[in-house]
Amino acid sequence: MAYRNKLALIYVLGFALDLVNMFAASIAYPQIGQMLHASVNQLAWIGNTYMLGLTLIILPSVWLASVFGEKRLILASLLVFSIASWCVAQAGSIEALIGWRLLQGLGGGLLIPVGQAMVYRHFPVRERARLTSVILMVALLVPALSPALGGWIVEYGSWRGVFYANLPLALLALVLAGVWIKAEPRPTERPALNLNSLATGARSMGGLLKSPLLRVAMLMYLCVAGIFIGTQLVSILYLHQLGLSPAQTGALMLPWALASALGIMVSRYQFNQLGPKPLMLLGMGAQALGIGLLIQVDSSHLWLAIPLYALMGFGGSLCSSTAQNTAFIDVRPERMGHASALWNINRQLSFLLGPALMMALFAALSTITSTPHAFALCFAIGCVLTLAPLIPVLRLNTPHVLALLAP
Repeated sequence: MAYRNKLALIYVLGFALDLVNMFAASIAYPQIGQMLHASVNQLAWIGNTYMLGLTLIILPSVWLASVFGEKRLILASLLVFSIASWCVAQAGSIEALIGWRLLQGLGGGLLIPVGQAMVYRHFPVRERARLTSVILMVALLVPALSPALGGWIVEYGSWRGVFYANLPLALLALVLAGVWIKAEPRPTERPALNLNSLATGARSMGGLLKSPLLRVAMLMYLCVAGIFIGTQLVSILYLHQLGLSPAQTGALMLPWALASALGIMVSRYQFNQLGPKPLMLLGMGAQALGIGLLIQVDSSHLWLAIPLYALMGFGGSLCSSTAQNTAFIDVRPERMGHASALWNINRQLSFLLGPALMMALFAALSTITSTPHAFALCFAIGCVLTLAPLIPVLRLNTPHVLALLAP
């Protein structure tokens, strides 16, 4: 296997671990709430704290990689993540669980930016659409199957088993990283970490925001991927109220995954020919429609959740894969580390802010209106927020993008 493909596989495993902890863990929220006497806001912080840890550690990732080397950093990250996963599963209170989730996020937060920078440096621009589709298609299997498996574990076992399930994947990634990643020589001089160096790194990342392609791609993740994660958490509570079991709710991610695969394939084969604009417009429209119609699902029309999750899967993944293809088109190889850090800070913030916003919105609406109206308003707002990047997307210069993609 070519070295760049080995790096891609390790990156995929790290990405899959990230997705497991977002999708499978959310299925366990109702049982965690009952067993640990947690409120809706506390349940939201199970995911929010994990995302916070992921986000906080990204900023110093470029400095850490230059000091310790990418291989050592990835190995340490996987080891801390594995230990924290075990501790999360052992938590005896909601406060302890949230605390260990923070450590889990800090431990796993370096897997994506460091791994992504390594991989994208080894692939030329023209081949990155294929790379992105392969990464997302392989990683898609885990978030597709993990909610159904997580629901089965919760229904027939315990919510703790959902977090124990992280360990085999984390240990596999740890072994492969130790065997495959080439060790770098220790640097003769270690760059200093102080306020000045952090400010310099922040300015370097901020300078990348001059690229309209990167700006639009980051906004797309905030408003499409982030809002879907938040809406999905609200929909889990909604479907639980309608009488669906955890296993049935988790199984809805299967049609989501199949449609997501279609969205990713459309992006893979059409991105170089059409550019990002038409693909993003189609994806936003599909996800907005799926979210907006969720309130139509009721006890007599539970089947409707299947096509709606499929719509959200197709639209969200079409936008996400197109955004990732778009983000690094005009980034020079020597800036890839900073670009990857900035991209993943935004990515983690989207997964942090989306659930926090939607769960807080639902909690607030529940205090001023009836529960059915609160769900309806949440889904309507989620639909509108999905379409927020519409104007920046319409302003994209398609001929310019296609010229950058030319061989």
